[in-house]
Amino acid sequence: MQTAADAGDAAARLAAVPAGHRVALVDPRFVGHVHALRLGLTDPRFPAAAVPGALTAQPEARGALMRALRRATAAVGAGAPVAGPDADADAAPEDRTVPGRIAVALEAEGTVVKRPELGSLTAAVPTDAGARAAAESARDQVDDEAVRLRSAVKAHDGFFTTYGISPYSRYIARWCARRGLTPNQVTTASLITALIAAGAAATGTRGGYVAAGILLLVSFVLDCTDGQLARYSLQYSTMGAWLDATFDRAKEYAYYAGLVIGAVRGGDDVWTLALGAMVLQACRHVVDFSFNEANHDAVANTSPTAALSDKLDSVGWTVWARRMIVLPIGERWAMIAMLTALTTPRVVFYALLVGCSLAACYTTAGRLLRSLTRKARRTDRAARALADLADSGPLAQGVAAVAPGLRGGFTAPVVALLGTLVMIGAALFLPYGSWLTVAAAAVYALLSGLAVARPLKGALDWLVPPFFRAGEYVTILVLAARSDVPHAVPAAFGLVSAVAYHHYDTVYRIRGGTGAPPQWLVRTIGGHEGRTALVAVLAAVLTHTSGFTTALTALAAAVALVVLVESIRFWVSSSAPAVHDEGELA
Repeated sequence: MQTAADAGDAAARLAAVPAGHRVALVDPRFVGHVHALRLGLTDPRFPAAAVPGALTAQPEARGALMRALRRATAAVGAGAPVAGPDADADAAPEDRTVPGRIAVALEAEGTVVKRPELGSLTAAVPTDAGARAAAESARDQVDDEAVRLRSAVKAHDGFFTTYGISPYSRYIARWCARRGLTPNQVTTASLITALIAAGAAATGTRGGYVAAGILLLVSFVLDCTDGQLARYSLQYSTMGAWLDATFDRAKEYAYYAGLVIGAVRGGDDVWTLALGAMVLQACRHVVDFSFNEANHDAVANTSPTAALSDKLDSVGWTVWARRMIVLPIGERWAMIAMLTALTTPRVVFYALLVGCSLAACYTTAGRLLRSLTRKARRTDRAARALADLADSGPLAQGVAAVAPGLRGGFTAPVVALLGTLVMIGAALFLPYGSWLTVAAAAVYALLSGLAVARPLKGALDWLVPPFFRAGEYVTILVLAARSDVPHAVPAAFGLVSAVAYHHYDTVYRIRGGTGAPPQWLVRTIGGHEGRTALVAVLAAVLTHTSGFTTALTALAAAVALVVLVESIRFWVSSSAPAVHDEGELA
């Protein structure tokens, strides 16, 4: 920390700081809470941020800061605004300090300056004794540590998480912060605990099931703690984003596998139920992701259904009822843990299938009503995101390149649904191993290409990616279950897990603003239609032989290797977004 005599001295001192370091300007008259400064000056997600009387710049914004400071030195000394008369006067209307003026200048130049919401926290630069006394009084009346603890908890969470976990997990997060533990370490501990829980479930004993249920809840407590620790200590990172975005799925799928192994030891093969639960959960998530990406920046985004939803959210009990009915992760894991300890794996998976089916019907119906009643124009960015979520491979892309775009507001989802029904129907009802199933896969690829031949800007075009996920996942499930080949369903479980990881990775890259995985990756792993066709061919060529299991296992390993290597490369690279995922209710 250094004290500058004036703006010119500040510019000279900042120029001497190595280029790779974050810098900050703070008015020496600043009065406020330490946490207000922490929010404004230490959050790593933004190139520049400001609170009244203080401004920070990451290395990528250092050049703009220095230019603005040098241009502004004379103006500040003369008491004139740093920005010109046409600058946005509302950007920081009361902050006429040097940091405040520089922040306005940065925004005028095009640098985005994040201004965090302070709520009850105080951040002010008083200009006289009376104002200083008022600011100090306001600061002393608010416990910033209590505010910091409250803000560590997500504002919109499920009922079980809000009332069963967060009241004490926030204090665990503070304990971790005071001992120098990082969110990534807590996330890893949560994963390890869940894997131990899966191992306990795999014993197939009642004691193992009880221990598994308890450990799964402990894992969830740690899962909540890592995000609260990140918000409490503002430790957001690229690695944290990747770990948090992927470990939840890894924990849940590993636990499913542990339950199945335990059930098999007791003479009950429930691999098909486990794979069905995983497929249903993944399809539920892609409905949420696809709908949100289609509508988060839509123009004229109005709907009577949305207005009704907002009205319901104004009544306390309806808020919690609506959050619980979608079976969010807290309620879902609590249900799994309790049923594991008290019942059997088969009951656990039946409960998951029923609960997730009801939740999927509720959420999808609401999204359909909103889409049909709102008048909105989708943007090019939304259409691109939906195309990326579709995960079209070389076959579908080739069809889309030569086929004319089909007209009609609902054509794309109808064509995608038709292709999905043809593929799933063939897998279900045609003789197993029939080459007609391969022909159905060819039709599926053709219709998949037609569905994405034009930009996905229709009211229901967000349904295209979920239809494709259902087409691929359910086909793999059905063909493996009908094969009567030993261990074919466990191999299919591994294949769907690897593909689902790729799809979740795509979602979180889009959310981070960096776009989908590179096209070479999508082409290498075949796209959804290519993988579906390949599994259909393998079922026809290797009918009722152990080679089908071997082929599915090899395909799962190949997909997992390619997507994991590329994903790890991306998330540890400097181009990955510095965000900490807030998680999904579902």
